[in-house]
Amino acid sequence: MQENILNAFAEQAKTMYAPMSKFNTLFVDNMEKMTDFQLGAIKAYAEMGLDQMKKAADIKDTDSLRAYTASQAEAATALNKKIMEDAKAMSDMAMEFKTQVESIMEEARSTASATATSTAKTTSAKTKSAA
Repeated sequence: MQENILNAFAEQAKTMYAPMSKFNTLFVDNMEKMTDFQLGAIKAYAEMGLDQMKKAADIKDTDSLRAYTASQAEAATALNKKIMEDAKAMSDMAMEFKTQVESIMEEARSTASATATSTAKTTSAKTKSAA
């Protein structure tokens, strides 16, 4: 009798903690993906900034100054485009994460409902047989 209770408890614990384990794995994977993305973005922004500093350091006369100032509009446009692309990519990652979390939660709800129904039937059957 006690062994049955312990086995049932162990199975319920597995069922209860499975969604948490999936969520933790998803969370770690998502944090790794976001960190990689952010490091890549930081590198790209740093390279853009360093490129502009190099161009400024190469100014030797009025012609090179004129070329530098003209290139600033292009650099600003490129930076703006990069920022918009990065914002969209971050938004897409967040939406994907949200969808995956909702999927895990729905799976947990259906599993909990099935487990509760199964437990109720088992308890009812044991109660009737004991009587």
